Amino acid sequence: MKILAIETSGLVASAALVEDGKTVGEFTVNYKMTHSQTIMPIIDSVIKTTQTSLDTIDYIACSRGPGSFTGLRIGAATAKGIAHGINKPIIPVPTLTALAYNIFNTDCLVCPIMDARRQQVYSAVFEWKDGNIKTVLPEDARSIDDLIRMVEYTGRKAVFLGDGVPVYKDKLAKNNNFFFAPANCNLQRAASVAAAAEALAADGKAVNGFDFAPVYLRKSQAERELEEKNTGA
Repeated sequence: MKILAIETSGLVASAALVEDGKTVGEFTVNYKMTHSQTIMPIIDSVIKTTQTSLDTIDYIACSRGPGSFTGLRIGAATAKGIAHGINKPIIPVPTLTALAYNIFNTDCLVCPIMDARRQQVYSAVFEWKDGNIKTVLPEDARSIDDLIRMVEYTGRKAVFLGDGVPVYKDKLAKNNNFFFAPANCNLQRAASVAAAAEALAADGKAVNGFDFAPVYLRKSQAERELEEKNTGA
């Protein structure tokens, strides 16, 4: 199975080619340029460097959210365009699940968090059981305080990762059972999207490219501001 994976849900732009469980190539950038500037050159670099013909790819895997609304739309449009061009299905991968794949087979809970602003994080909690990832707390946009209480209630040690960590690290660090992933595995990676996609493909979760759409979990800031304005009126 050969998977081309795309990740644009947050600060990172990343693309990877994974074949039968082996990462053949991965290119990740976390710098100033926008995803609209970086993702297609990154994909092109992965494909050319690995001397891969697009028609040999079995699936396009794409991080489907939650995350940045703009980033998710860019990733979805890119994945749909490639999938349509080579007539291959897309595997939608929950962003937080893919992040959890950065931390393998630990005894700790794995807690990916993404800054959703307004004192909220996109978050979920996972655990590894016999080499398989299990959901302990489903994905949602929740306050950081609620998440901390939920994790503390389990009484277990937990590893936090994601772009929400720098924002709320002071709060999280007050608990001695909370740990933070190092720089090599603390943000999104396309290879992790591909790893999660392999399991999803085995469960028949691939979709036609026309049916793929991002999952935002909550309304955009513009929609919320409009609702607040109308309510105030």
